[in-house]
Amino acid sequence: MSTPAAVGQGDASFVAADQLKSITERIERLEEEKAGIAGDIKDVYAEAKANGFDVGVLRTIIRLRKKDHDERTEEEAILELYLQALGMA
Repeated sequence: MSTPAAVGQGDASFVAADQLKSITERIERLEEEKAGIAGDIKDVYAEAKANGFDVGVLRTIIRLRKKDHDERTEEEAILELYLQALGMA
């Protein structure tokens, strides 16, 4: 015969297993969506390239647009300093 503590532990592990399964399935669905979105982004870059745009520059623009103004300004200043140090500016 099981003690109440043992029954309680069994219920908790069942709930934890259920919750773990739910979380795992949600992550798997999100990973599938992420893969689909990554494919869509790849298609848009291919379209840009087919229309004559430089994809590398386009990726740089996207990266820069994610940064706030101050961060972008600081990065540009450091880049300019490095270019000058290398005699490239």
